Amino acid sequence: MNTDKNSHSVTPSGTTAQPEQTVPDNHIRDRSFLGTIPQIECVYDLVQPNRVILGDCTQELRKFRSESVDFVLTDPPYLVSYKDRDGRSVQNDDNSRWLFPAFAELYRVLKPNSYCVSFYGWSKAERFLTAWKECGFQPVGHFVWVKQYASLVRHNQMRHEQAYLLAKGNPRPPKNPPADVLPWKYTGNKLHPTQKPVSALTPLIEAYAPRLGVVLDPFAGSGSTGVAALQCRRRCILIEKDDAHNETIRERFKNLPHHLTTALRRTLPSNRKTLLSHMATLIRN
Repeated sequence: MNTDKNSHSVTPSGTTAQPEQTVPDNHIRDRSFLGTIPQIECVYDLVQPNRVILGDCTQELRKFRSESVDFVLTDPPYLVSYKDRDGRSVQNDDNSRWLFPAFAELYRVLKPNSYCVSFYGWSKAERFLTAWKECGFQPVGHFVWVKQYASLVRHNQMRHEQAYLLAKGNPRPPKNPPADVLPWKYTGNKLHPTQKPVSALTPLIEAYAPRLGVVLDPFAGSGSTGVAALQCRRRCILIEKDDAHNETIRERFKNLPHHLTTALRRTLPSNRKTLLSHMATLIRN
């Protein structure tokens, strides 16, 4: 998930980019094809922290048990064919074929009465909102991050990033919800063309993910969601399709302060019987 976009987009775990094709409404509303998705036996151990998965999220998410993730925080492609000043682009930013399948799977794996925060391209807001609602999500809030610089100047100066707060079911509001207008710290996009600052993500994780809960980012980009989750003492699962970005995430994790990973491991059960019991509780709750 990560970015400093203007026309906006993110590293995905989607499919190979191809020319944009408009998806007719009847296709979006026809969810019958979801019934053909094979229910693969759970492959991923959600108790293991800091998992980074190389692959297409629309495929990898099928390997997750339903209702097994506590919070989704992601920065998918913005559907704007974004290119930065160096010509770097984002896979699948030129089509929306992945949009409904990906978020339908995210809705399935997210626990009932839980939250998802997704960045999006403002110029494609209607398309994102249609897909989210068709998957079952309901918009319950909206965030804007204010930049101290213009990331693009055209008809106006673009000085913000934005994301929707989506709900599955009827989650209990957090005790200390974050403000809907937040500051933005420029990353320099050194690790990814649309790299998100960790500081922009930590307030969301603190508010919407339970302590030691599983935070999922299926469009991981440079891995900022994972770093933010570790800083907040949450576990993370990241999915990234691009080999180079996947390696960037792994190197980034290796260079994290030792206490961020060891402290989290010490809080998890080590006894096998306790571990299995803890996993069963995670899956049920």
